[in-house]
Amino acid sequence: QVLLVESGGGLVQAGGSLRLSCAASGGTFSSYTMGWFRQAPGKEREFVASISRSGASTYYADSVKGRFTISRDNAKNMVYLRMSNLNPEDTAVYYCAVRILLSHVTDSRLYDYWGQGTQVTVSS
Repeated sequence: QVLLVESGGGLVQAGGSLRLSCAASGGTFSSYTMGWFRQAPGKEREFVASISRSGASTYYADSVKGRFTISRDNAKNMVYLRMSNLNPEDTAVYYCAVRILLSHVTDSRLYDYWGQGTQVTVSS
């Protein structure tokens, strides 16, 4: 089983920036597609961003495109989500996830392993 631990969440003012980190262990990190999802209270978990195993390909939800950047460092078994120009609608628990297969998907049910999440709260 792959263990994922997110960090970097917290409280930030609207317009601010935050960087989330996800540390992976227990698997072959460089073989995995990695994704970030978020879930706000009362809402479904939604796709935020994903990155291919080499880091060459990235994908973003329309709601975050141009504001968020996903990246990875395979030497450190880390994936990151840099978030800029945050607004209150970005408030959610953010999760990193592993997909064993390589194709790009946005459905959370098609990801295989999940971290416990980190809370991001954006105040107005």
